[in-house]
Amino acid sequence: MSDSAPKVLTERRGSTLVVTINRPDVRNCVDGDTAQLLNDAANVFRDDDDLAVMVLTGAGGISFCSGADLKAIDTLMTRPGAREAGPMGVSRITDLGKPVIGAINGYCTAGGLELACWCDFRIASRNAQFGVLNRRWGVPLVDGGTQRLPRIVGLGNALYLIETGALIDAEHALRIGLVQELVQEEQALERALVVAEALGRYPRKAMRRDRQAVLEGLTLPIDEGLEHEARVHRDTAAEPEMASWLRRYAAGDRPAPFRPPE
Repeated sequence: MSDSAPKVLTERRGSTLVVTINRPDVRNCVDGDTAQLLNDAANVFRDDDDLAVMVLTGAGGISFCSGADLKAIDTLMTRPGAREAGPMGVSRITDLGKPVIGAINGYCTAGGLELACWCDFRIASRNAQFGVLNRRWGVPLVDGGTQRLPRIVGLGNALYLIETGALIDAEHALRIGLVQELVQEEQALERALVVAEALGRYPRKAMRRDRQAVLEGLTLPIDEGLEHEARVHRDTAAEPEMASWLRRYAAGDRPAPFRPPE
């Protein structure tokens, strides 16, 4: 790859923003410049009302992201805004308000695994591999791995991965819930775009508020969580968007349900 090639590519596909880490020569490891570009892309996505879904992926087919560029680790920690947004650029951003899908190909390790966990859910190619490989170098998880991974795969699975540094394959990742769909090699992005298009066709406010209620209610006792859900959706039933879709339902419009791959 040319030294002048952008380290992060962004492309609009309808209402979807595709964000691609573009350093395949170093397995899409993230340095300070890459982290800043990821941060910029996330801000564009959050602030653009025409964008409904973001897909995060890696270029080259060999790696989604193999973590921080350890040869340029100082550029990650000293990057302006690193403390607020996370060294890898986006891991501490929690106010996007819209879905992010991870399209995982090849190696998804260390900080790259943390980026994948930052996504709402993950679609992986069968050549994908996952692991906290930074365990070998004494590099900690500081981009949300200790917080998101247990919420996704459960405490035992998370501690197994974090403490052993094991490298697991895509089938293993699917079994423990780290991955939600498996597709053939080099098809993760295309499948993620299909899913993103389906999400983009749904009424947006109800989905976004459901998403908000889920994420904000994770640590609440069930009674408080139910109260929070009611607060989040206090005005949803009065939204013109919902009324419009209910009229379509009454008129016999039945969009086909979303289906996972067979």
